[in-house]
Amino acid sequence: MLKVAGFFAGAGGIELAFKEAGFNIIYANEINPQAAKIYEANFFKHKVDVKDIKDVSDVPDCDIIVGGFPCQSFSIAGKKLGFSDKVNGSCFFELARIIKLKNPKAFMLENVKGLVNHDKGKTLDIIKNTLKELGYHLHINIYNAKEYANIPQNRERIFIIGFKDEKAYKQYKSLKKIPLTKSIKDFVDFSALVDEKYYKDETYVKYELIKDIKKDKIYTISFKDVRCSVDDVCPCLLASVGKGGGKTPFIKTSDEKIRVLTPQECFKLQGYPSDFIYPQDVSKTQLYVAAGNSVVVPLVKAIALSIKEALEY
Repeated sequence: MLKVAGFFAGAGGIELAFKEAGFNIIYANEINPQAAKIYEANFFKHKVDVKDIKDVSDVPDCDIIVGGFPCQSFSIAGKKLGFSDKVNGSCFFELARIIKLKNPKAFMLENVKGLVNHDKGKTLDIIKNTLKELGYHLHINIYNAKEYANIPQNRERIFIIGFKDEKAYKQYKSLKKIPLTKSIKDFVDFSALVDEKYYKDETYVKYELIKDIKKDKIYTISFKDVRCSVDDVCPCLLASVGKGGGKTPFIKTSDEKIRVLTPQECFKLQGYPSDFIYPQDVSKTQLYVAAGNSVVVPLVKAIALSIKEALEY
């Protein structure tokens, strides 16, 4: 069974996808101890190596390295500082350092679509050249969850897949679009009774931007604009979900109340399974953050299966 080491693991969405695809997850690194608690509640075999990736040196031998390195530096929803971001900007190079150290058969890196055009394409060129200098052949794909994973979320992400062996690289098959047969109603119950803390008071309900919202739709407020679900597809969940200001998706319930989605509903809209465990000692804010920072699990699983097939040629 091919061994996987994960970085920037968060709640473990990428690792969960690779596990479901038949890989053996042997290591995970994550700087946020609260996200690590969520991960460990669902992966019982190993503890998360909770530390800054800059301090990581002892990584077990592995066949695959995976990681969604921090995207805020490249996102249109962030400050777009790129490599000049002193906190997150160097994370890619740390990941490249570990790839060089462990020399895996393949890797899969994930980031926001904005990486493509950041600094007029220079940022992505640096990333590609760095990985090619390590001896890898690259596939770069942009996938939207609503088009490739049958998940009703408008979430576009870039995936960089690298193979050491050129034959495996040539065997790799990019994903093909599939029909979207699910809607937000398959993930959010508009008539469900949830904890009172998720309902908004009259001050929020009367807020000018949302005075005309309709039932059976999901809304978010971004840059003082209201974004609404279209064709039963949820707007992209942001890393800032749960931090107030309308960033947490909200709905009008069947009984005319306004409530935000629960963290569990956000995870479901990322394709997490119904039996996923949410630790009681992790705050709802941290659960929201972990959900917004995660990946769409079925999408990554499809990529993982394609990587597996390519390596087993």
